[in-house]
Amino acid sequence: MSDDLPLPDPPAAPPVAVLAAIRRPLRFIGSWWPWRCWAYLGSGLLIGYPVCVVLVLLVGFGVAVAVVGIGLLLLAGAVVAGVPLGALERWRLRWVEPVPVPDPHTSLAGAGPAAWLRTRLRERATWREFAYAALLGPAFGAAGFAVLTLLAFSLILVATPGIVLALAPEHVMLIPGRPVSGPLEALGGTAVGLAGLLVAAYAGALLAGAQVRTARLLLGPRVEPDRILELTRSRVRLVDAFEAERRRIERDLHDGAQQQLVALSMTLGLAEMELRGIPQAAAAAALVARGRGEAKVALEQLRDLVRGIHPQVLTDHGLAAAVAEVALRHPVPVTVDLDVPRLAESVEITAYFTVTEALANAAKHSGASRVAVVGRVESDRLTLTVTDDGRGGADPGAGAGLAGLADRVAMLKGRLVVSSPVGGPTRLRVEVPCSG
Repeated sequence: MSDDLPLPDPPAAPPVAVLAAIRRPLRFIGSWWPWRCWAYLGSGLLIGYPVCVVLVLLVGFGVAVAVVGIGLLLLAGAVVAGVPLGALERWRLRWVEPVPVPDPHTSLAGAGPAAWLRTRLRERATWREFAYAALLGPAFGAAGFAVLTLLAFSLILVATPGIVLALAPEHVMLIPGRPVSGPLEALGGTAVGLAGLLVAAYAGALLAGAQVRTARLLLGPRVEPDRILELTRSRVRLVDAFEAERRRIERDLHDGAQQQLVALSMTLGLAEMELRGIPQAAAAAALVARGRGEAKVALEQLRDLVRGIHPQVLTDHGLAAAVAEVALRHPVPVTVDLDVPRLAESVEITAYFTVTEALANAAKHSGASRVAVVGRVESDRLTLTVTDDGRGGADPGAGAGLAGLADRVAMLKGRLVVSSPVGGPTRLRVEVPCSG
């Protein structure tokens, strides 16, 4: 099985359906796509030029009487006129694009006219819709008129033999000064008309595709740059806060509980020595010795825990040395091939704990006889691969710490991929930007 576990980034825009359709020319010509494109362009022509006239009048009169005060209302009306047009265009877009474009505006149910106007004027989506309205007539309307004119002229040429028969004995001229003698001679015009239909079909599809992309850009919701920046900053703050808390716990355990256990072990040792000098206290001495042994075990476990929270070798010598140390203490033979320089602290910590979690899973669940760890830095991106020859069949969704690792890697805009078919091998791959 193969599972991709990163916290996904915002999904990429789906492909434009009409542009995907023209990649199969013969199927495109025999489908309804050309007719849908022509109908879409024709309806846009009927809408675009009236909208253009209305915008010109509103803006013109608004600028002319701006000093009066009503001019500002006319200018505001011109801007918000793009809002209903945007809703109409998002609906009309369904003629050539099955994936709907969502409404980018916030809901204002129950708001009064003044509140509605103020809110809409503050939204960037309103100004993008105004820009689309300004483009619809002069740009897309003019291009659509050219395509539809070519379509009409081509249809007339295709019908030339019938026109010649219908108008006979009147002369029909395809070329000025050269009348067509009969229907057979008019077949040349039919051939030219068919070629014109092909050109009109593909030109209409390309124009419709361009309009779909423009509509997605201007009429749909967008993640604003300031929100992306804030998301990146909050992600970095989360990683830093996580590491600060980890360090605090490590420091408290090292300077507090660990030192107290050392002092307890020494006190128990001194008590044991005193009790061994008293013949009647042999049983008590044995209990004290047992307690001292348990304190030593607890101290070793605590040291392992502190080392696991943040190994000092990672801070002092980097990722390669820290992973090599873990490999030496691992119950399964581990080969380490890490050719990486010193990286950002957050990157090294994330990579280290990803490797240690993978090695722990290999020891506990896989039944592997050997594990390989390989790491490289290419194009400012750290790539780590942990592979074992165990039984496979690992399910990342069932726990085992992998989902948490995926979340951690995703905070650094990285990627964690687990491949574990039944029968093995299990392969964990991590990709993290070196900038963290």
